[in-house]
Amino acid sequence: MAVPVSFEFFPPKTPEGVGKLRVVREQLYRLQPEFCSVTYGAGGSTQAGTFAAVQEILAEGVPAASHFSCIGATREKVREQLAELRAMGVNRLVALRGDLPSGYGMGGAFQYASDLVAFIREETGRHFHIEVAAYPETHPQARSPEADLKAFAAKVHAGADAAITQYFFNADAYFRFVDEARRAGLDVPIVPGIMPILGSTQLLRFSDACGAEVPRWLRLRLQGFGDDVASIRAFGLDVVARLCEQLVAGGAPALHFYTMNQSAATLELCHRLGVGPA
Repeated sequence: MAVPVSFEFFPPKTPEGVGKLRVVREQLYRLQPEFCSVTYGAGGSTQAGTFAAVQEILAEGVPAASHFSCIGATREKVREQLAELRAMGVNRLVALRGDLPSGYGMGGAFQYASDLVAFIREETGRHFHIEVAAYPETHPQARSPEADLKAFAAKVHAGADAAITQYFFNADAYFRFVDEARRAGLDVPIVPGIMPILGSTQLLRFSDACGAEVPRWLRLRLQGFGDDVASIRAFGLDVVARLCEQLVAGGAPALHFYTMNQSAATLELCHRLGVGPA
């Protein structure tokens, strides 16, 4: 059942975190990922850390994708950042609208991720392989699923090469979204984003904030374990491994793991899926 995989990290905030992430990456590289991506904070607040982590991954001989958001940015600033990434040897981006730091107005030259994708293509041609976000359960700020699909289509028509989805725990939501995208003539690969279950409280809080649905049965089971972290993780591995199996069996082109800068759960999930060297 081997399938291509990729991994997402966030830029560490401390020297200890930087060192820990190096160890995590080294462990995950055994799975021979297609690429590793590094997230970008609200309003570009982690840009230095993001670019530093991307540079390290490239130096370790692994393709790296920088998240790249545009809210609040000027065309000149984005042009400078694209030039910096090209000079670093980056040829893969995850282009996002992004969030503004709290207390800021909208501002900037780009209102939507599709505007950013179009600008990157205007400025750099086909230099960058561009991934964009997709939302099988609908973006939390979208007026309707139809409006959300239209926004996704705009990103594809602007020049996106592929999409990575928000994480989900219902395979049917992914397959339904892919079917609707195909009916709309959108033929780019749509890679499911996978969130290992590392704990209950954090996952439920994070999911509520970002609009990822945790099915009632799963929420109740997780809450039923209380503070028993070992049981939560064992149960979570079974749930997410089954989800991955369904996705791969149904034709998902790859799997993108939101590692949370940890390796154990992702390593175990990939082992169960037969990913990596035997």
